[in-house]
Order: sequence, then C-alpha cells, then structure tokens
Amino acid sequence: MSRQSPPSRRSFIESAGVAAAAAWATGPYILRAQPGDKLRIAIIGCGGQGAANLKRVSSQHIAALCDVNRTALDRAAAIFPKARRETDFRRLYDHPSEFDAVVVSTTEHTHAFATLPALQLKKHVYCEKPLAYNVHQTRIIREAAARAGVATQMGTQIHAGDNYRRVVELVQGGAIGKVSECHVWVGRAWGWHASEAEAKAAKDIVFVQDRPAGTDPVPPELDWDLWLGPAPARPYNNVYLPGPKWYRWWDFGNGTMSDLGSHWIDLAFWALKLHAPATIEAAGPAPNPEIAPASMKVRYEYKASGDQPEVTLTWYQGTMKPDLLTKGEIPAWPSGVLFVGDKGMLIADYRRHAVLLGDKVQEFKRPPQSIPKSLGHHEEWIEACKTGAPTTCNFEYAGWLTEANHLGNVAYRVGKKLEWDAERMRATNAPEAEPYLTREHRAGWKLV
Repeated sequence: MSRQSPPSRRSFIESAGVAAAAAWATGPYILRAQPGDKLRIAIIGCGGQGAANLKRVSSQHIAALCDVNRTALDRAAAIFPKARRETDFRRLYDHPSEFDAVVVSTTEHTHAFATLPALQLKKHVYCEKPLAYNVHQTRIIREAAARAGVATQMGTQIHAGDNYRRVVELVQGGAIGKVSECHVWVGRAWGWHASEAEAKAAKDIVFVQDRPAGTDPVPPELDWDLWLGPAPARPYNNVYLPGPKWYRWWDFGNGTMSDLGSHWIDLAFWALKLHAPATIEAAGPAPNPEIAPASMKVRYEYKASGDQPEVTLTWYQGTMKPDLLTKGEIPAWPSGVLFVGDKGMLIADYRRHAVLLGDKVQEFKRPPQSIPKSLGHHEEWIEACKTGAPTTCNFEYAGWLTEANHLGNVAYRVGKKLEWDAERMRATNAPEAEPYLTREHRAGWKLV
C-alpha cells in the first residue's frame, strides 16, 4: 500500500478548525459537571485494559459502551444495562449529546480515530497509552486537545504513584546534582526473535517470524473488519488475538518501545522536563518488516533547556542492558530508570528508589515533598472534567512523550541517526524516515 506524506501544519490546523467550528455550533465549548454531579461517560473498549478502566470510572454514569468483541460488550452491558451499545465507535459519535467524556481503551492503531472526534466535539478524553499509533497521529491529537481545552489524561497509571513523585522531587531538587545521563531498561522481550528457543528463553507468549500465510476462523464474537479499522486488510489469524499478541505487529502497534516506554520513559520525561529530542539513534537486530524487535537500544540527545543541561537518555529492552548494570556497578533490577548526576546516581523502578552517593552519602538531604499525593490516575481525570483542575498526563505532556517513543522505532527501522526538527516534524538528514512517521489509512477511515 502506498504511503502519504503528512499534511502541512497549516493545512491541518485549517481542516481541524472547520471540525472545531462545527462542534461549537452544536454544543457548549466545555461540558463540565458540577463537583457533586456524575459525569456521563462513553466507554470505547470494554475488554482487557478497557474492563479495568471501566471499573475505575464506574462511580460515574456510564452512558454508552462500545466494543468490536460482542462477548466483552455483553459482559459490560450486564453491569450497565441502561448504557447505549455499539460495536463501531464512529456510530457512538452520532449521539454526542448523550455523554460528556470518553474513555478510549482500543488497540494502539485505532487510538487516534476514537479520540479525535471526541476532542472535536469538546468532550473530555482518557486514552490508553500510547496516545496514538505514529508521530503524525500523535501530533494531530496533541494539537486537537490544545484547541479543545478539555480535560485529558493518557493511561500511564504508574504516574500517579507516590514513588515516581518522590523521585521527581529528588532529581529536580538537586539531590544528585546536574543530570547528564539517564538510562531506562525493561526486561520484557516480546517481539521478533531469531529462533523459537530464544523466544522461550524470553518467556514470550508467541513465536512468529513472518506474516502467517494461512487463516484461522474468525471468532464468532469478533467483528474482524472493525478491529482492523484503518490498518491494511489481512486475513484473521490466531497469532494476532486473543490477548496482547497484536502489539508486536507493525501494522497494529509498535512493540515494547511504545508500550512500556510510555510507563518507564515517563519518569525520565517528568523528572528532567524533556520535550523533543535533537537526535535519535538505535541499535538492534536487522529490522523485520512485519514485527517489532524483542531487543533494541535507542539513544536520545536532548539540548539544554531552562535549568536542565544537555542530557542523553538511553532506552534498553530485552537482552540489551546498561553497562553499569552488566558490570555490577548498580543494583541488578530487572527493569529500572537510572539518573546519573555530577554528585551521584539515583535508581528507581515502579515501587522503589535508591540514591547512590558513594562516600558523599552523609551530604544527602531529602527535599521537602512538593508534589501532592494523587487522587488516583482515573480520579484525577474525573476531577479535572468536573472542575478544570490540571491532570499530570494530559495530552500536551503525553503527546511529546509518545512522539519521542515512536521516534525510537523510526530510527531503528531506518538504521540511521536521525536529526530531528520537531517544529517541521521531519528528520532533516533522513527523508527515508518519512514513511514511518505516517501512513495511508484504509478506505473509510479518515483522521480529519
């Protein structure tokens, strides 16, 4: 299938402005409930993580349910029998007056398509990570959210944990001095493996090397065509579903980089106040045209900004690890984030952290807590919908994080160090990166 270049920034703003004007003509600019009222929420994606998200917002009024899987839809409808039911989220938006907010828990390749109409209608949105499927889609969503002025939150739930807050305070409070390096690694090794033995060693849940030639019967409860959505058509096969097997395939997701990167690089982004990288360089096995890699390394260079000097951030997944870890110079945590400052180091994971100051340990003084305890990741978003309070993973912040993660995969697939112009959304030294920044969508699916 041919690929298309992204529209210019000006042409996108003009086309999206038409949609925004239409939304303004049909409803109020921002629909906010009073603090004591219940939000009317539409749920797009009711199974898996969608079921977990539904449970977390179930204190509100669930106005509509949508899923391409009839079993997941019926299970949710049994709990919320008065909610409207749809299998195609595009039909959900035919009834915009029925809801004030939307929770999007679809697969990665349909996130933007489920989210953009809500923003154009001035609906509050909670969207699972990553925010969108590629750099171009992510930019569209981030800019649409800025125009909409509604409450947004990306589903990086660990962001609400106290541990991340304490780490951010330590880094920004100068506990380890000026940070010049950050290393982020995850033990998960799902994706393309050279052999079945390697896949088993990595405890991967599926081993495939190429797109399957055969087809399996489509489960009777699944609308496969709707599940494919904007992705190129292909026959159903059990290597894609059920479960998260789909996320390995480039047509549907971007592997571990966009999945776990959303959670782990989030801490570095927050603590170091990162934005757009200047350069991106990746290393790993030769790219597979169908499947994201199990193991990979990406090195980002960020220019100095504010009180943060130039910093490099390196991502490792699967078998690749930081040298400091393999040499035994830091604790051998399976996954973690390491900040390297001029006074010491700080290592963290989801639940714990440790300051490594060597013989300067006596100089350590924990800064006072400045980041308040979270209401809860979903609760924070609900409060924002009702009162206009800020969220910490809003689409402005989450958009830049998601773009950076996607750029790691782009650099890997191109096989070249990218010099990134964020304003123009182009790798200035690598026009061959363009096809990986965007893609043409299947007939009937438009992101405008």
